[in-house]
Amino acid sequence: MARRTPVLRSRSLDALTGATLHLKAENLQRAGAFKFRGAYNRLAALSAPEREAGVVAVSSGNHAQAVAHAARLLGTRATILMPQDAPASKRAATEGYGATVRPFDRYRDDREALVAALAGELGATAIPAYDDPLVIAGAGTVALELLEQTGGLDALVVCAGGGGLLAGCATVAAARAGGARIVGVAPEAAPSLHRSFHHGRRERAEVGATIADGQQLAEPGALTFEVIHALADDIVCVSDAEIVAAMRVLFERVKTVVEPSGASALAAVLAGRAGIERGARVGVTLSGGNVDAARFASLI
Repeated sequence: MARRTPVLRSRSLDALTGATLHLKAENLQRAGAFKFRGAYNRLAALSAPEREAGVVAVSSGNHAQAVAHAARLLGTRATILMPQDAPASKRAATEGYGATVRPFDRYRDDREALVAALAGELGATAIPAYDDPLVIAGAGTVALELLEQTGGLDALVVCAGGGGLLAGCATVAAARAGGARIVGVAPEAAPSLHRSFHHGRRERAEVGATIADGQQLAEPGALTFEVIHALADDIVCVSDAEIVAAMRVLFERVKTVVEPSGASALAAVLAGRAGIERGARVGVTLSGGNVDAARFASLI
């Protein structure tokens, strides 16, 4: 089962932003990121024959580790398609949980076609990283816990790639925190969700190089976008430099290590992009902490 992660507070961050920030530390989740919540929820629903056949997934790292860890806990096999340029530490961690890793080129290969073909080859169940009701529901428990821990929020700022975490959190916030402002945050180099949201329809966008490898998606999920378009208030983008600044502040002031993708929501708050009013009570997702020491040091 997923851990109930802590909410971190910092008077220094409150002073910097003029708001009261509640940082949901999913960097301390099992397998190092919120992805474990959705992966475990989805794998727990497999039938006995499906568990016997195994699962497959495609991921740059955090979903890979989450599926691998959940598979080991639930007694099934996992095969993971992972981009060739994914951080070596994430591949090593995925293999450490017992999964088989197959590399692919994220810039040339069709990841969805690859995972479908692999599932057919192995007779296994494909576990989506975000576009699945059980995965979204699992991710939404981040907001459920956060609201229980804080007693209510005026705004919730959420890291966004394919949109599973944002869709799940927005669904919970709509039910439990009516009126809270919901803001998703993506990297400037992967603007598909931002463009889709503001144009009112799903759109593909070219993915550029970014340190936020966990958010390098060319198109939001069909199910996640439907939820996000209905429930979110805004989607904003942040630069790599702004993400690094957030990582540095978290390390120096909060004494916690967060990976680039995991720091994007705080980056938007610190850069004044999230539309947060002074005095607001704000929840901020720190969605993952899977960054090795050498890369973290080189970034900050």
